[in-house]
Amino acid sequence: MLEDQLDLAALQPYLSLHLPQVGRVQQLEKFSDGQSNPTYLLTATSGQYVLRRQPPGELLKSAHAVDREFRVIHALRDSEVPVARALHLCEDRGIIGSMFYLMSYEPGRIFWDPCLPELDKAERGEIYSEMNRVLAALHDVDVEAVGLGDFGRPGSYFERQVSRWSRQYRASEIEPIPAMDRLIEWLPQNLPQDDGMVSLIHGDFRIDNIVFDATRPRARALLDWELSTLGHPYADLAYQCMQWRMDRDCVVPGLGDSDRLALGIPSEQDYVAEYCERRGLAAIPDWNFYLVFGFFRFAAILQGVLKRAVDGNASSSKAYDYGALAPVLARQALELID
Repeated sequence: MLEDQLDLAALQPYLSLHLPQVGRVQQLEKFSDGQSNPTYLLTATSGQYVLRRQPPGELLKSAHAVDREFRVIHALRDSEVPVARALHLCEDRGIIGSMFYLMSYEPGRIFWDPCLPELDKAERGEIYSEMNRVLAALHDVDVEAVGLGDFGRPGSYFERQVSRWSRQYRASEIEPIPAMDRLIEWLPQNLPQDDGMVSLIHGDFRIDNIVFDATRPRARALLDWELSTLGHPYADLAYQCMQWRMDRDCVVPGLGDSDRLALGIPSEQDYVAEYCERRGLAAIPDWNFYLVFGFFRFAAILQGVLKRAVDGNASSSKAYDYGALAPVLARQALELID
């Protein structure tokens, strides 16, 4: 893995000039999880902060856009969507070798296992309901009012996304994955008719990308906004619902064949129905397509993680494990088609 530690000798003078309220940085600690943008906990004389930077090395076009991350969390600061406070964006790559931004550190709980074994039955249901609330609130954001009306291209979202992730997959392809080849052929031929829906979408809405309050089932911050854009809200919903279909022992664990009723976790159907009720929707047609697209897109993302590992600039030691999941996800998508 390419060394991606922060150069504190270069960072401290910059922070002292642009964010003097931070004070002197006493400790830097890189978060071990996260497959894209290296993220660090900064402990300073004034408290703790989080720094997100682009990874070093050659990057795929349009990937690792930390400037977009900064813009969206700043825009959502007064919304119903919980986010960290965006403090400063540095676009000068000469400071630490790549663009970076600083945000507040939001302490709390992150749940890595969607079965929530550390909680009781009632608490599990509350956590899932809170996730549902956050997702619906995100999709109800008035993008013009928060200054994000130009954050993406409206219309033809799935057509453009299928094309984009097909290109991204080809750019990071190492060995042929026949299931991905078939999906690249199938998806453009089965696009649902554009219904005109446009929302701010997160792009990686999962339980482990939410910091929950330490004692209450309340979200403190939705994290990892790198893939956010203006798009179709069903892409976010289907992406999260892949969790219901993924294996328990997967490197990105799903609910697998767990007894959701006994655990107090809603079924996929009930979760989607709660989302529809919150947003005043009667139903979601073409649900199977959105799930297939979600599996395909996630597989393409993880193939990019593997490519960065092979090239030596992955952000996590688990990169090869994540990359190995790409063909598995592609085959799951084909099962939905077949």
